[in-house]
Amino acid sequence: MLFHTSLRRLVLTVVAFLGIVGGLLAGALSGTAQAATTTGTVATNGVVLNVRSGPSASTVRRATLPDRSKVTLVCQVAGQKIWGKVRTTNMWNRLPNGRYVSDAYIARTSTPPVCPPEPLGRLLPPKEMPVVRTWVAPLPGVVGSGFRTAARPTHDGVDFPAERNTPVRAASAGTVLTAECNVSKGTCDEDGSPAVRGCGWYVEIAHPDQVVTRYCHLVREPAVRVGQQVVAGQVIGHVGTSGNSTGPHLHFEIHTEAPPADKTNAVEPVAFLKARGVVVATR
Repeated sequence: MLFHTSLRRLVLTVVAFLGIVGGLLAGALSGTAQAATTTGTVATNGVVLNVRSGPSASTVRRATLPDRSKVTLVCQVAGQKIWGKVRTTNMWNRLPNGRYVSDAYIARTSTPPVCPPEPLGRLLPPKEMPVVRTWVAPLPGVVGSGFRTAARPTHDGVDFPAERNTPVRAASAGTVLTAECNVSKGTCDEDGSPAVRGCGWYVEIAHPDQVVTRYCHLVREPAVRVGQQVVAGQVIGHVGTSGNSTGPHLHFEIHTEAPPADKTNAVEPVAFLKARGVVVATR
């Protein structure tokens, strides 16, 4: 009888011990799960923040978040580099629903952990897989003034002479970064001149692989808006002569390692397009 009583006490002691260990382990795991998420605040200076299906501005926009809203950040993954209001970074935050926001627009006090590797199929479901990266000429015809010629060493693009109101097309799929007027005086709704500085009505589009294209001197407000997804060959505006221009034409630039698009990363458009199967005639 004494043996059975001692054995029962031993069993109860072991069970109690295992319960304590289990509770401690559960608490530790719970603490780890909590530590794996970070709270941040959207900081966009009054505009909404796009929520994407993947870590790039070229992926599908799934939702928007208002400025100053709170977000839970599960982890971070490297993606497209973004110049934001909070920081310049290529890191994107994964949300609890599996979607992404650029860390460039998130104010936070701690850094989320790095996301574990994920199959491409999760990041980009089959219906959202990127299409073949087709490139086209923004206008038909022959290039007039070339890229950084001896006569115009600061000319960071090429000019396509064309009739006023000729449709200008996106050279490849991407996201509209800029669609606005840029002149030193007057308005973009009037013909420009050599005395006017600026691109006039113009559009910038961000493409995969950190490529940005720029389209200047449009005749009127562009046919696209900032944040809009466009496809290769889509009409984004029409030829004009606004800004620093002496006649109707399209000034077209290509920049790599961008945005931002500036003089340091402008490349020769004709050669760039030729490498992608698009032959543009030159004089």
